[in-house]
Amino acid sequence: MSELKLTDVAKTYGSVDVLKHIDLEIDTGELIVFVGPSGCGKSTLLRMIAGLEKISGGTLEIEGQVMNDVPPAQRGIAMVFQSYALYPHMTVRENMAFALKIAKMPKAEVDAAVDRAAKILQLEPFLDRLPKALSGGQRQRVAIGRAIVRDPKVYLFDEPLSNLDAALRVATRIEIARLKEAMPDSTMIYVTHDQVEAMTLASRIVVLANKGIAQVGTPLELYETPDNEFVAQFIGSPAMNLLPGVISKTGEQTAVTLEAGGTAISSIATDPEQMGLKVNIGVRPEDFFADDDSGFMEGDVDFIEALGEVTLLYFASDPGSDGIVAKFPGIGKNLRGQTLKLNADPAKVHLFHNGLSIRKR
Repeated sequence: MSELKLTDVAKTYGSVDVLKHIDLEIDTGELIVFVGPSGCGKSTLLRMIAGLEKISGGTLEIEGQVMNDVPPAQRGIAMVFQSYALYPHMTVRENMAFALKIAKMPKAEVDAAVDRAAKILQLEPFLDRLPKALSGGQRQRVAIGRAIVRDPKVYLFDEPLSNLDAALRVATRIEIARLKEAMPDSTMIYVTHDQVEAMTLASRIVVLANKGIAQVGTPLELYETPDNEFVAQFIGSPAMNLLPGVISKTGEQTAVTLEAGGTAISSIATDPEQMGLKVNIGVRPEDFFADDDSGFMEGDVDFIEALGEVTLLYFASDPGSDGIVAKFPGIGKNLRGQTLKLNADPAKVHLFHNGLSIRKR
């Protein structure tokens, strides 16, 4: 049985649809990450699961029990918010124990739960400190510890790292990954706008867009086989390049004559009736390589970003066009202003028609 199941779930505010037709099953022990552009409804969906937002349509089940009208406190869920929301006058121990004391648990059980959570989160040296004496990362760990002591069925994380600086985000992200390894049977749902967090933490990623789910899959499934152009460009940085063209040869390999000139080859098989179909080919920046002999795209390097381990090459584009970005390994010197021909392995060339992927058969 799934730990959590959403069936045709919808959310409306008056006449405005925010989410509709959300169907999702989450199994015990998964760490599911919701990602999507700002305003896509990922935090709203999380709050509906928590019971902080009313479900407008459909059903939410936890361990087979419909939870639509069950109060938040009775859903067996613990939530970690974007802000730490710690009581400033309480010590770390008192903050973590507060919910259990309110529930009138015996003191020995409360102490045992707090000590267990503190050990998992390496907070034992800080139990007698006030929040003001902690770093941002330590405060967020206390907020997570406050959730752990309740031993919930499902943990909900609402952008828990967004208030941390870049270095601390990386360190805390690793701590959350280790926490999940230490609690393999715990089910977690994590909301973020940071795709690095999504790619590194998730068992599966749920990409939300256009009031619904654009795709669900493992991080590599979304990266290597996106269902549509939105996911192709949302997952990966820089985004996947899309170049318009027409299918000029079908079969086990497909040839696409590009509007800008040149012919790209894709390993995706097509049928004879797809000859002449208007498509976009998709190539990730890191899948381009320089090829003076058979490159299917030629352009002038308009700008470069030398990042040390890689160099990003931006090619001049027509006004209104998104342009092309290539990612070369290492340090690319003296490339600005040069004209390069680019090619890609046919196995790395995606095909999209009307925004949807043409799958390999």
